[in-house]
Amino acid sequence: MNNPAPHCFPIDVSPDDIDFMGHVNNASYLKWVQDAVIDHWRSFAPADAIAQHLWVALKHEITYRRPTFLGDDVIATVLLEKVQGARAMYETVIRRGEDVLAEVRSSWCCVDAATLRPARLARDVIDRFFPKAVTD
Repeated sequence: MNNPAPHCFPIDVSPDDIDFMGHVNNASYLKWVQDAVIDHWRSFAPADAIAQHLWVALKHEITYRRPTFLGDDVIATVLLEKVQGARAMYETVIRRGEDVLAEVRSSWCCVDAATLRPARLARDVIDRFFPKAVTD
């Protein structure tokens, strides 16, 4: 596969995200990753594929680098690393400016929207997430 197309997803840090220590609760990062990955899917996939497929998170590995606070300008950058069968492996980096706040590696399962059973994506759908390199 070629290089994955990055997808930037702005994150709104809300008062509900803040925990008793005055910074974003760890559970909010999971919500942000889910929102960012789903937005990535909807931004690149064709409408018929979006209607026919859903995504279920299987695993998240989060490395927290710095705390996030209310009022921070936060962006999640999503990269689809690979698709293998019905599974997709993602990397999401959450940043405030140049500061990396968290790095998340996650695996997801594509399911058929009607049957809720694992489903493979067509090659032409996958290729939308991995643009071909421009050659001279």
